[in-house]
Amino acid sequence: MVQVKICGLKTAEAVDAAVNAGADMVGFVFFKKTPRYVTPAVAGGLAMRVPVGVLKVGLTVDATNDELAAITGNGAVDILQLHGSETPERAAEVRRKFGLPVMKALPIAGPGDVEAARAYEGVADRLLFDAKPPSGAERPGGNALAFDWGLLAGTRWNVPWLLAGGLSADNVQAAIRVSGAPGVDVSSGVETAPGVKDAGLIAAFIKAAKAG
Repeated sequence: MVQVKICGLKTAEAVDAAVNAGADMVGFVFFKKTPRYVTPAVAGGLAMRVPVGVLKVGLTVDATNDELAAITGNGAVDILQLHGSETPERAAEVRRKFGLPVMKALPIAGPGDVEAARAYEGVADRLLFDAKPPSGAERPGGNALAFDWGLLAGTRWNVPWLLAGGLSADNVQAAIRVSGAPGVDVSSGVETAPGVKDAGLIAAFIKAAKAG
């Protein structure tokens, strides 16, 4: 069955909605230039609501070791999502230094981007394929943009991967069918306003993804 990650959670209500609807992963965003930002302390409190078996993902963007230490120090995350321009070497270093699995987010716009992602297969525990942000965008993800899912059709990877970028309950089944994605990630597609999650939209998204 398709795995579902609900990202950008920052309230107890949103965490409960994701967990109760059957999310496999919940994401906390530690990047200040986004309406979904939470502090490590807030994430620590929210993490206590997440049952065993649901992965807690910490989204970071080119974070320093000091920042990562603060994020990982209270047990709030099970896996670190590197959503910046981290090299394969940096991904391997983070994994080794902090003793946590790493998910590398990779921006996709064309076939060359898919091939470039292969460099991370040996160092990341999971991959996340997202739409390339528009020129001048302040954040590398969460921009409600989709890419050509067909670029991933028929590809084989030696680690689990997720599809992200502009997904919603309305298009997630088509996205899974075209790309062959074993997992999907959503943030803005289950919001009524930037950073404001909606329990009904979360439930509808997870139901659609799991049915697809």
